Amino acid sequence: MSGHSKWATIKRKKGAADAARGQMFGKLLRAVEVAAREGGGSIEGNMTLASAVEKARDFSVPTENIDRAIKRGTGDLEGVRYEPAMYEGYGPGGVAMLVEVLTDNRNRSGADIRHAFGKHGGSLGDPGSVAWMFTRQGIVAIEKAGAPDEDALLDIVTEAGADDLDDRGDLWEVVTSPQAFRAVREALEAAGIAIASAEIAMHPNASVPVAADQARAVLRLLEALEDLDDVQAVHSNFDIPDDVMAEATAG
Repeated sequence: MSGHSKWATIKRKKGAADAARGQMFGKLLRAVEVAAREGGGSIEGNMTLASAVEKARDFSVPTENIDRAIKRGTGDLEGVRYEPAMYEGYGPGGVAMLVEVLTDNRNRSGADIRHAFGKHGGSLGDPGSVAWMFTRQGIVAIEKAGAPDEDALLDIVTEAGADDLDDRGDLWEVVTSPQAFRAVREALEAAGIAIASAEIAMHPNASVPVAADQARAVLRLLEALEDLDDVQAVHSNFDIPDDVMAEATAG
């Protein structure tokens, strides 16, 4: 099972339940704000903003909050200026990790990320040490239960511009270019197909198998990084079997 897709699905279900706690809302709105600042406030004309807004809506962020974030990004409202940064490192078992950050204080973010890696059996690497192992792609995960058969699904996504459809056990994983991501998602929604998770992410070019005795350690590091306020996303190339993933994330 693709670790990326399974973990993204678990995060989406958990995040939808926990969103009212505020942290998830804050991260999603920060991404909207920065996207609007860098590419303009038009959702139709700014692909990055459209993706950020769609992700915020997935987690039921109120429309008025999204609108205010866009206005802060375009300068119509005052706000803190956040800057993007990327950190690279290795987790237990040698898995690679890319950590995407939006921060108003790089020194704080760097110290927090270094601490999380060190505390959970990983190590922070130099810039470029693992980024070459990933490619930015759109990934849409669809649970097979209730989905159309493979041929019908393949017709829908390829006509919308998808690059590939992969069998990931209990999920279908639709792979797109960042440019085709929105069109593919809209085609699936128009066809009434439920989406388990959808995001533009740094997708690993190859996966690293993780043994059962290391799975919990890898996921603890992943959670510790994702819990940091400045961290927007963590991408990794771990490959954890379904049964091990279920056990490691139980309770």
